[in-house]
Amino acid sequence: MTELAFNPAKFMREVRGEATKTTWPSRRETLTTTGLVLAMVAVTIVFFVVVDQVIGVVMQTLFGIGS
Repeated sequence: MTELAFNPAKFMREVRGEATKTTWPSRRETLTTTGLVLAMVAVTIVFFVVVDQVIGVVMQTLFGIGS
């Protein structure tokens, strides 16, 4: 049967080895992705505001409720 012992030195070597395999995005890629995320958030906000207004108008017209 194998022993399950924790070896901190081995763990740190393995972590360092895995960290060297990590590829980080460039500054340009980060800025581009951030810009796209912010643009999609803006589009989503506009979409939900428009849908909310349409639902409000429909409720006002059909039932005379809402502001």
